[in-house]
Amino acid sequence: MGYLPEQTPLYADMYVKEFLLFVANAYGLKHPALKVQETIKAVGLDAEQFKKIAMLSKGYKQRVGLAQAIIHDPKVLILDEPTSGLDPNQLTEIRTLIRTLGKNKTVILSTHIMQEVEAVCDEVIIINKGRIVANATIEALKATHKTDSLEDIFRKLTS
Repeated sequence: MGYLPEQTPLYADMYVKEFLLFVANAYGLKHPALKVQETIKAVGLDAEQFKKIAMLSKGYKQRVGLAQAIIHDPKVLILDEPTSGLDPNQLTEIRTLIRTLGKNKTVILSTHIMQEVEAVCDEVIIINKGRIVANATIEALKATHKTDSLEDIFRKLTS
């Protein structure tokens, strides 16, 4: 399992490549340097790999966080508010990256932003006060509730 919390805990004084090598070694991965290079390429950090994490934009810090979450090739990836605070360009790039990761992994996205859900997810589970109140594809939810607004469905099911 891989996990990216909302506030990504990174070692700001480390260089991107150095940090990911540290993570790879912590997992005891075989061929850690090769795994770091593959992960850097997968998340689009090629140009940033020799920079200190503290010098990166929020979007690139999110990429570093995603890299540490996937470096060990987990089958399940849990992302908590992965796009909060990103500018529009970074938002689009991270959403694309998450959708790409979702082709080969189960990605669980925790968010309250319904536009995020529609942009990234195929299936939705809505939880209200610890109970699952919906579990379906976005299209099925919209058809069942006769609306095009996932926001309206969310409000209806959680009020």
